[in-house]
Formats: sequence, structure tokens, C-alpha cells
Amino acid sequence: MSLSLDATQLDRYSRHIIMDEVGPDGQKRLLDSRALVVGAGGLGSPVIQYLAAAGVGHLTIVDNDVVERSNLQRQIVHADADVDRPKVDSAAAFVADLNPDVDVVTHRTRLEKGNVADIVPGHDVVVDASDNFPTRYLLNDFCRLEGVPIAHGAIYKFEGQVTTLVPEGPCYRCLFPEAPEPGTVPDCAATGVLGVLPGTVGCLQATEAVKLLLDAGDPLVGRLLFYDAMDLSFETAEYPQNPECPICGDDHVDSIEGIEYTSACAVSAD
Repeated sequence: MSLSLDATQLDRYSRHIIMDEVGPDGQKRLLDSRALVVGAGGLGSPVIQYLAAAGVGHLTIVDNDVVERSNLQRQIVHADADVDRPKVDSAAAFVADLNPDVDVVTHRTRLEKGNVADIVPGHDVVVDASDNFPTRYLLNDFCRLEGVPIAHGAIYKFEGQVTTLVPEGPCYRCLFPEAPEPGTVPDCAATGVLGVLPGTVGCLQATEAVKLLLDAGDPLVGRLLFYDAMDLSFETAEYPQNPECPICGDDHVDSIEGIEYTSACAVSAD
């Protein structure tokens, strides 16, 4: 590994370095890693914060929105002074203040079929902190074909879910073959969201991402973790790989070219 730890880094990451499961080699591995965070909102904020604090050396942040005052109740990398500022810019400034070891690349855009091939390749892990189904399916499909693991999370009012998608395990389409009908799952602007909820779920996603980068522990592969903040409960449900899945099954597609990421995000039988 090309990186070595200087005296400041030995101090900064000392609580990692003394752990057998991380150690100096693991910390070097984190510093040499590249993580892509899709979304700099409620879920992306704690993910960005903790990946940067952990010393993941290269962060790419994708988001097309600007900071609104209503975001500040939960999107903790943004401040009141950032209102109307692009989220990728305020998130990058937060990281720069937190940890100078971390290089940040930003894309002020929505991740779409036309740009995914320019953004995802070269990353060791992707954290799906998006808030819409077309982006989730697009990330699943492209990353599966590229062999890039995903730490996925989603939230709704008082509830959250987390799972981890790796090249050798079931994919998001094995869990949810098609997206719900448009309008059947309202967003947080319509239903609200408990401000601390994305903090819990995003921290779990960051944990999964760090485990993947360290090749440590037992990630949530083939398992969907449900979190209910109202009764503070966690439940896990297993889900299998679907041999008929169009993305990871026996006769899977070789490209996303024929897939339209709108509505149900279905894959054509052709």
C-alpha cells in the first residue's frame, strides 16, 4: 500500500489503530479507499460526516439540490448560513473543516442513466443515500454489472431500513422486483420525518461501508434491517437471490442500455 501514517494521523486515528480489527494497515486501507455518496441530505449527512471522520481518503458526493431551511432539522452537514448554497458545496466545506486528509470530489447533478458511467467507476463502495426509486434501481443495476458494493438505506417518518448489496449476493431487485406505483409512497415533504431518524440509519450505512472497505465483520448481505424509532426496535429479515432476477439471475442483462429508470423501473423481457 502506497500510504504511510504520519505523526498527526497516528494521533487522529489512534482509536482505530489500537484495534486488532483495524490497526495501522486497516487505517491505511481506509485512507487509500474511494467512496461515492449519492445524496447529501438526511442520510448522506451522517454518512459523509462519519466516513470523513474515519479517514476514508477519497469521497465523491453527488447531489443536485441546494440547502433549504427545512433541511436543517436533520441534514447535519449543512448550517443556517448555507441556505441556498448547493449541498455538495456545503458538504465539501464541512469535510474540509473536519478532516484535511480527505479529498472531496463533487458532482452537482442528479445521478442518471446518462452520467452514471462517468461517476461510479473507480470507487470501492457506493453509499445509496438517495430519496427516490429510479436512482436506487439505477445504482443497483449499474453497480452490480460493475462489481461495486452498495450500502443502501431508506427512511419513512419514524422507520428506516438498511441492507448491503455485494456482487456475490442478492441485489435490490431480488428484494424489490419493481418500484411502487408513482404517488403511493409519499416523500418527507408530504409526510414529515423524525429529525434524528436519518442519523441512525445513515450511521448504520456508514458502518456497513467501513466494514466493506476493511473487509471486516458480517455485512447485511441478503438481510434487510428494519428500524422503528417509535419503539426503538430492530428486526432483520433474510431475502434470497432470485435466479430469475434480470440483473443478477441466471440470464441477467449485460448492460443498462435497455432499462428505463422511470415509473416501475422494470427490465424489459427483451
